[in-house]
Amino acid sequence: MTASLPTINATHDPALRSWVDSAHQHAQFPIQNLPLGVVDHGSGPRIAVAIGDAILDLREVVLAGLLPAVDAPTRDALCTSTLNDWMALSASQRGALRLALSTLLRADTPEGQQATALSSRLLRLQSECALRMPAHVGDYSDFYAGIHHATNAGKFFRPDSPLLPNYKHIPIAYHGRSSSICVSGTPLKRPSGQIRRDTPQGPAPELGPSERLDYELELAIWLGEGNALGEPIPIAQASTHIAGFGLFNDWSARDLQEWEYQPLGPFTGKNFMSSVSPWVVTQEALAPFRCPVMARGANDPQPLDYLLHAPDQSGGGLQVTLEVLLSTRTMRDQGIGPHRLSLGDSRFLWWTPAQMVTQQTLSGCNARPGDLLGSGTISTPSRDGFGALLEITEGGKVPVQLPSGESRTFLLDGDEIIFRGHCEREGFARIGFGECRGRIEG
Repeated sequence: MTASLPTINATHDPALRSWVDSAHQHAQFPIQNLPLGVVDHGSGPRIAVAIGDAILDLREVVLAGLLPAVDAPTRDALCTSTLNDWMALSASQRGALRLALSTLLRADTPEGQQATALSSRLLRLQSECALRMPAHVGDYSDFYAGIHHATNAGKFFRPDSPLLPNYKHIPIAYHGRSSSICVSGTPLKRPSGQIRRDTPQGPAPELGPSERLDYELELAIWLGEGNALGEPIPIAQASTHIAGFGLFNDWSARDLQEWEYQPLGPFTGKNFMSSVSPWVVTQEALAPFRCPVMARGANDPQPLDYLLHAPDQSGGGLQVTLEVLLSTRTMRDQGIGPHRLSLGDSRFLWWTPAQMVTQQTLSGCNARPGDLLGSGTISTPSRDGFGALLEITEGGKVPVQLPSGESRTFLLDGDEIIFRGHCEREGFARIGFGECRGRIEG
């Protein structure tokens, strides 16, 4: 069986107009987007759709009988408190729901007129809602698919050979800590651990708070329908097992990481917290913004056959513009807005999300709805698109100068990191991912 990526359809029409006035040409959440998330507006966690500056409460939509075009399992999934059951739906069920929601939110349909009459029951302002974790994350793997980041980081340890021999052959990842993944806005407590100190007798550890706290700019890849233990997901079907995408900050304590990462890889330098954006932008919404996989050079190896699928090679990549901003305590006190650190692009991922899913399950690992994959840090070839301070400051040697007169090599207490993402293409409406924020506490 061969599965294909979602295709462009009527839900992507840039001429669509919603009865929710704020959705018209909204930079993040026009009617052409319709990301799902979990909100609380005083009645406990509810599944909702972001539409303009508002949210559409899907439990209320179901109770009002406004989704007759979708099946009972889909309606039941929308009445839960997390997106796990929605993620477990088939790709065709998720696509049918998107079409029904688009029709319901349009200003020129009978369904839209019916919903408009119930708007006071169905809508809330986003500013009045608390945003929750989109799903319960059972398992989390963080990939290393940003080749420019891998090259830049590798130069600090292996100047003559920054990429290890396996890098261009295999989508490599480490298994992370799902319990410490938090929704955007959750404060980050500075981690402590063993830090290497050079002494006359040689390297020795010292216990203390991290002095080299960093961020990593990544995409979140939310898994949908799972697979049975021992039954890998083939590359031709892998895209149907992805429910959607978000923004992901894989916070890193570089000094803890440096001392502990050999021989088994990341541990306490990575497990203290990761931040994920609250809205899940669906596979279907991103259909107009797919692109070919990152081009290989003439001397680069081709992936093994199990990682090759023509549709994935031609359209399995993503064109997402990614922005990182920094706000310090002093900047906020002086009324200075966040300072842009970098502007990146997800096209610079060596592996596609589908290839990551196939590699994750290759040995028979069973994926489950709500499992999360990190793409790995996304950097562009130029400095203005680097995805971590480790790269921007050359390992702490070249400080970033800020408009407040401050400088940074790594993050200090009170600093807030903000990720933003959006997709644009001529002939289609711009859609966004919202934000992923985190402020550091001592």
